[in-house]
Amino acid sequence: MWPVRMPLGGSPLARCCALWAGLPCLALHVDVVHAAILITPTPAGAHVVGTREELPLPAAARYLCGITAGEPVLLAALPGRNLLVVHASHTIAEALADLHARILRNNSDGR
Repeated sequence: MWPVRMPLGGSPLARCCALWAGLPCLALHVDVVHAAILITPTPAGAHVVGTREELPLPAAARYLCGITAGEPVLLAALPGRNLLVVHASHTIAEALADLHARILRNNSDGR
């Protein structure tokens, strides 16, 4: 298990985490969808928030997303859905590269 420390502050991520903070042993469901790790609280969850308020990132989920030890990840919060999404840095880099290629292609077309 590779833990991710929950950040503090006024961001949506912090607000979502604040719902979970102070709740060590909160049960979580961890799933992988489209190369992203989805984390939601649920009584039947197989994983728990650590006593130091760390999120578990199971090895199998990291493997499926191509996340290696020490690799930066992007945590995105959807507080309205009580959901955290973990993206591998290479996934974000690829998505941005595709977006930039489209921007440059559209710009060369005179748009």
